[in-house]
Amino acid sequence: MKLIAKHNNLKFVIEADLPEVGFYLYIFNLDNECIADYLQDTEIMAKEFALEEFGVSINSWNTDFS
Repeated sequence: MKLIAKHNNLKFVIEADLPEVGFYLYIFNLDNECIADYLQDTEIMAKEFALEEFGVSINSWNTDFS
């Protein structure tokens, strides 16, 4: 399962890695190219990082089951 949000012409994706590793926050440009990734300990920390660093609202995340 992935969480997806869009903000300022960028797509943000939070995806779990192995439980002992954490959660990745990926950032994609308009060409759907990954331009950055950040590893966080928890899903909540990834959402908070996206909010603090990029202004992505906590309420903007949607579930993607693909």
